[in-house]
Amino acid sequence: QVQLVESGGGLVQAGGSLRLSCAASGRAVNTYSISWFRQAPWKEREFAAVINWRGTITYYADPMKGRFTISRDNAKNTVYLQIDSLKPEDTAVYYCAASSTNALRASSESYEYWGQGTQVTVSS
Repeated sequence: QVQLVESGGGLVQAGGSLRLSCAASGRAVNTYSISWFRQAPWKEREFAAVINWRGTITYYADPMKGRFTISRDNAKNTVYLQIDSLKPEDTAVYYCAASSTNALRASSESYEYWGQGTQVTVSS
């Protein structure tokens, strides 16, 4: 069983930065790819970024390129999402998800394990 716990969300002013963390536990979790999705109020869940198990390959949704940076520290079993130049439209619940097949896809169906999410609110 794999467990994912997100943290690092909060209320921040537009233009600020946040670093979200996804702490993973469970058997062989360091061999899983980890992704970040977000879901804004009244909107569908949206893919943000994914990183392979080694941390050598990353893939971003087009709207996130340039402001979002995904990284991982396998020694700490943690994946990070750095978000810079935050905008009010970044307000959402951010989720991390894991794929045992090391998928690098934008589809939420590719990920078997999900965290509970962390709220990010950006004020203008």
